[in-house]
Amino acid sequence: MSRREVLARSTEPGEAGAMSTPATPEDLILLTVEEAAVRLRIGRTSMYRLVATGAIESVTVGRLRRVPVECLAEYVHRLRSIAGSKLPAA
Repeated sequence: MSRREVLARSTEPGEAGAMSTPATPEDLILLTVEEAAVRLRIGRTSMYRLVATGAIESVTVGRLRRVPVECLAEYVHRLRSIAGSKLPAA
């Protein structure tokens, strides 16, 4: 059986060993820098700057740069705590 036939068989629905459905964006634990920018609703260049300065943690997987989802939440939490500390006392 050729490699192409094996790949075609593995994607047929209902068969044992069939590939699962693609991950939804909510299921991902590592995002590309562009995907992370979309989640934060900021520009790609701004996101790359945040990664380069270390404001948002990233990891390398082989030669690829990825942003763990929890690092986005940590970044937003830090922003909120900084903003909260600047509020005048009531």
